[in-house]
Amino acid sequence: MPAQPEGLPAPADGLLPSSAAACAGGRPLGLYVHVPYCRVRCGYCDFNTYTAEELGENASRQDYAAMASREIGFAARVLADSGLPPRPLRTVFFGGGTPTLLPAEDLAAVVDAAREAFGLAPGAEITTEANPDTLDAAYARALARAGVTRVSIGMQSAVGHVLAVLDRTHDPARVPQAVAAVRDAGMQVSLDLIYGAPGETVQDWQRSLQTVLELEPDHVSAYSLIVEPGTRMGRQVARGELPAPDEDDLARKYEIADAALHAAGYRWYEVSNWARGPQARCEHNRLYWRSGDWWGVGPGAHSHIGGVRWWNVKHPRPWAARLMAGQSPAHGRELLDAQARRLETVMLGIRTAEGLDMREAGEAAGALETVLADGLIERDAAAGGRIVLTGKGRLLADTVVRALAG
Repeated sequence: MPAQPEGLPAPADGLLPSSAAACAGGRPLGLYVHVPYCRVRCGYCDFNTYTAEELGENASRQDYAAMASREIGFAARVLADSGLPPRPLRTVFFGGGTPTLLPAEDLAAVVDAAREAFGLAPGAEITTEANPDTLDAAYARALARAGVTRVSIGMQSAVGHVLAVLDRTHDPARVPQAVAAVRDAGMQVSLDLIYGAPGETVQDWQRSLQTVLELEPDHVSAYSLIVEPGTRMGRQVARGELPAPDEDDLARKYEIADAALHAAGYRWYEVSNWARGPQARCEHNRLYWRSGDWWGVGPGAHSHIGGVRWWNVKHPRPWAARLMAGQSPAHGRELLDAQARRLETVMLGIRTAEGLDMREAGEAAGALETVLADGLIERDAAAGGRIVLTGKGRLLADTVVRALAG
């Protein structure tokens, strides 16, 4: 997993500078809860995750709900003491790792702690990621009783040999059962896919997409495989044991996915995300893309409040120890200046179907002409003062960001 950034020292009391409170009342507030446990660490994954054998006392799954609830209480006190007005949570998102390795009652306890500390806004979205093998009807019903509104299932592929090269251990036949369990419990279903794994053919990818369409989820995420240095797959690619992803192959598979999903009634609202109508979009991710505020709970979780970003210590043991001592679990933090905020606004906003107000791009008129001439942004939207990527532009989103950010 990647090294942790250093940044500025994070104060033990967690208090934020006065600048963080500016305009806080107009910004939505979300909660991200990082559950760092996995049965097996996938070879491509560089997330902050741990198997049971790597953990000890005050760092186990059994302790997690109590420690996460403690950090939620700490968060509410810090925001109040830093002068931010009370705001109910618009979104709660359990990510990982595999949150559903925890008993559903543990996730419910964390939701209860969030409700008690902050309150939940009317219609608040509560999402958990899930491995198909961890979901059955009883578990899904327990999630729904806890207030969970949507479940994002890590399907990744419908093809056995693709799952094997990704080190995914679930049985593809479990995905339809998991989808049915979530739907029968009254929650929305999202399916997550990864394309571009070594050995995955176009036919394999089409089979995965066809399986998704037959299951009719509310939402689909499709991400290209990124081989990260330091992962097992990264080492395999470096040694020549596996081929690196091919950019042309990735582009073709993205276009295939976009066409198939569009034909089935899904619309892209962010480069890697499609939904069946606005009500099926992931509001938590939209909070990120619109530079909202969120507190990240858990080992290694990142937070952002009013231009202040910080990140927790990565290992569950020191994370828990700091919370038990009444101290912030933050490892470091940074204060975003105007230039950094503008870069983030461009980088995140440009990836959405809503696009970016040209005024937020700053002095980039020359660059606009270039990306417009290259067919990377919509001409009609540009005439109306907004920057919206074309299909070609979505494939080259980083190029557009670099052009506009100067």
